[in-house]
Amino acid sequence: MHHDAPVTLRFAHSDPPIIALNPCRARPRPQRATAATALLLLCLSCVAGTAAAQAGAAAERPRVGLVLGGGGARGAAHIGVLEVLDRLQVPVDCVAGTSMGALVAGAFAAGRSPASMRDELARAEWGDMFIDDPDYTELNVRNKRSLRRVLPGSELGYTPRGVMSPPGVVSGQKIKLFFNRLVFAEQGEPMIESLPLPLSIVATDIGNGERVVLRSGSLSQAMRASMSVPGLMAPLEWRGRKLVDGGLVDNLPIREARERCDADVVIAVNVGSPLLPPEDVGSLLSVSAQMVGILTEQNVTQSLATLKPQDIYIQPDLKGITAADFDQHAETAERGRLAAEAVAERLRALSVPSERHAAWKAGIERRPVAPPRIDEIEVALPGWGAATLVSRYLKQAAGEPLDVAELQRDLGRVYGDGLYQSVDYTLSMQGDRNVLRVTPVEKSWGPDYLRFGLGLNNTLRSGSTFSLRAAYQKTRLNALGGEVVLSGEVGSTFGGAVDFYQPLDAGQRSFVEGSVSLQRSSLGYFVDDLRLGLFRVGQRGYDLALGANVGLLGRVRLGLTGRIQRYDLDTGLPVFPVGPHRVQGWYADVDLDQLDGAFFPSSGWQARLGWFHSTRAPYTRWTADARAAARLGSWVLLGRVAGTGSPSGRTPFYDAAQLGGFLNLSGFAVGQLVGDDMRYVQLRGERIVGRMPLGLRGDLRVGLSLEVGRMGLRYSEPFRPGWLDSAAIYFGGLTPFGPAFVAWGRSSSGSSNAYLFIGTP
Repeated sequence: MHHDAPVTLRFAHSDPPIIALNPCRARPRPQRATAATALLLLCLSCVAGTAAAQAGAAAERPRVGLVLGGGGARGAAHIGVLEVLDRLQVPVDCVAGTSMGALVAGAFAAGRSPASMRDELARAEWGDMFIDDPDYTELNVRNKRSLRRVLPGSELGYTPRGVMSPPGVVSGQKIKLFFNRLVFAEQGEPMIESLPLPLSIVATDIGNGERVVLRSGSLSQAMRASMSVPGLMAPLEWRGRKLVDGGLVDNLPIREARERCDADVVIAVNVGSPLLPPEDVGSLLSVSAQMVGILTEQNVTQSLATLKPQDIYIQPDLKGITAADFDQHAETAERGRLAAEAVAERLRALSVPSERHAAWKAGIERRPVAPPRIDEIEVALPGWGAATLVSRYLKQAAGEPLDVAELQRDLGRVYGDGLYQSVDYTLSMQGDRNVLRVTPVEKSWGPDYLRFGLGLNNTLRSGSTFSLRAAYQKTRLNALGGEVVLSGEVGSTFGGAVDFYQPLDAGQRSFVEGSVSLQRSSLGYFVDDLRLGLFRVGQRGYDLALGANVGLLGRVRLGLTGRIQRYDLDTGLPVFPVGPHRVQGWYADVDLDQLDGAFFPSSGWQARLGWFHSTRAPYTRWTADARAAARLGSWVLLGRVAGTGSPSGRTPFYDAAQLGGFLNLSGFAVGQLVGDDMRYVQLRGERIVGRMPLGLRGDLRVGLSLEVGRMGLRYSEPFRPGWLDSAAIYFGGLTPFGPAFVAWGRSSSGSSNAYLFIGTP
């Protein structure tokens, strides 16, 4: 097929008849019959003339096609143009859009007013829109712990076809749900062919480069296809095709608007980004962006060549606004309004009287309606018990009105399980029943996954460490969602583990988990800030627990654990006995996590409590760690208290607590203080000084930490009794490689340490 040939499904369209009444003036009644006859003929002639005049007036109004081009965030300018068209009472007969222009065109054709579009863009959290994962608070505690160990976006699929990567940086989960809200999908899935205003949305078949024009099917899916920037967002699979951003082949679809409704006049709005100057093209990303820009500009130039003298071309001044500046939507829309006002006289020639415009507007705009009552809920994912796993998150009940906000949160939680490429919904009428259909789509690169972690740590006192981690996750072992994770680590720490997780019920409220592990790490022995020995610590162990999930709040466990440790002297004095040292016993723990971030929280709290009873040595041990965060404007206040103790016996050195390291008495070396009966208190203040770029979640922060701690029973630093203090200043943020920090800490006792860290802990 020729690349310029659109793949379309055409529908005939004609304007509805317009009836206008203009009465003839009455003439004096004649005295004679012949005069009456003449008067009758005259009135008939007047009526016929009026009808002809009305038909002529209707025919005089040109058919108007509206074209909204692509341009990412710059496409918010289209809203300002629509506002001017509305003020000038200019109706349009069809609309065609590409990329962001498809979003605005689709919302407009679905009945959303320009003012309402502004409101929706203002409500959208654009910094979070291009991050598929739900908020950290919406993940279960198991997934929270897993995310702390792997790099963001490092997932690869392991399939019968080999190792596969995801088709895009993001799957478009949150973007699609935003489209649903924008086009009133909660009132029933809008279909393009059923819209009151003829609409065309342009996409590109990434398989063969064909221009695909969507004139039928799901409106929100078509919008999603047209905005799928290759490499950034996964393609949309549609009728055997993989569709991506239409800007690659037709970023300003003038020809389509002319064909769609046989338009006499085309209003074309171009918001495309200009090409980068040569001096700014150097990196791989900038070269890729320039290549896409060249393709786009070439097809826009071809489209502009088809403009006729009667057509109206609008190109807003968007200097300083990039395709990623979604947070500047209000200013962008205003610039679009100013550009349309500049050609107001030409647009005014297309206006119609108020009553005719009001009738046209009433025919396309949607009025607010009460949420529909849901009669039935379906999960469209048969096999291996997936429907039950999805349903456990759904709070929407049959017989209740649809709560869209809650439904979208629930779908985000389903997506957060990590098993699905997308989780969407549709509402349809089956007879007189409203059926809510939840449609999870399994990952095309699953169901088994490889993930990776990286940690680079350089400190003034402890030297440098590095760690490379990899994990293989095998999912869907059974209908209840059992899985196995094999993990390994090389570097300063060396080891591996096999973890097994088996839910005991369909709702995964209870579970059994177990693990076996092997690890080799290092531990220093310090006296008066001097490291007198460095030991290589080898450990092998097992863990078996019965647990219960407390919703998304956390979990509780009861289990049996054991390990064998051996201390081999690397350098220095042989202070610690070689071993082997055996630890075995029963434990119980509670892990509750309501922080809103793993590394840079702004609000919420976390609490971990543990109890251990040794069956080999005469001691028991308790542990506690509580954290909280609260945001005050651009400041975040954080606090932490922690402690350990032995209600009976003494915790031996090989099972003791440690202090020292960044935000754990920052002025001291990592693990410098080892002992029992530990207490620690921390108070931090962080100033938010920036945000990570679009598509990366998190703030950039400068922080100050004040800390105190002590060891009641000391196995290292034996001459440091009582409370020790530290203060630290630091700068950090969440990068594609995990959290990154640059920090310096000092104690009033004279100890100090500097830190450079990037990666996952």
